[in-house]
Amino acid sequence: MKKLTIKGWALDDRPREKLVLKGKKSLSDAELIAILIGSGSRNESAVSLAKKILISANNNLNELAKLSVEELTKFHGIGTAKAIAIITALELGKRRQLEIALELPEVSSSKRVFHLMQPIIGDLQHEEFWAIFLSNSNKVIAKHRLSKGGLTATIVDVRLLYRKALATG
Repeated sequence: MKKLTIKGWALDDRPREKLVLKGKKSLSDAELIAILIGSGSRNESAVSLAKKILISANNNLNELAKLSVEELTKFHGIGTAKAIAIITALELGKRRQLEIALELPEVSSSKRVFHLMQPIIGDLQHEEFWAIFLSNSNKVIAKHRLSKGGLTATIVDVRLLYRKALATG
């Protein structure tokens, strides 16, 4: 039996055509990654390969963004150029989130703090302690990293925190 490639799929099931016909929100993460990598290998489609890559990252784009070129090229069908394309796309997404975070006019909840800091510290492999200084109207005045630690902990000197607060205020 002959292997069914993406070219043999219905037009509205093919990732590129599906994006044009139904919009970007209609595509799964695997289909978006498949568009990035362009083609799979002789034995599997780009979508199947993308699904394998996502499964290796626990179907989590933040985990996928932490993979290196070397880790991605371990997948049959992913060379250096395709690995770089995946890493580049995820980095662009991260930078977009950072720009959105910089536009936040005020911090009114822990969720806003998460959106502000996640692009900065979300992919780190170590712990960091950051202080966010706010005005009386909860607008961000400054953000400062006060310490950088190991894999599971970091220590911050409270005197350093107070010094930064006084210098910022």
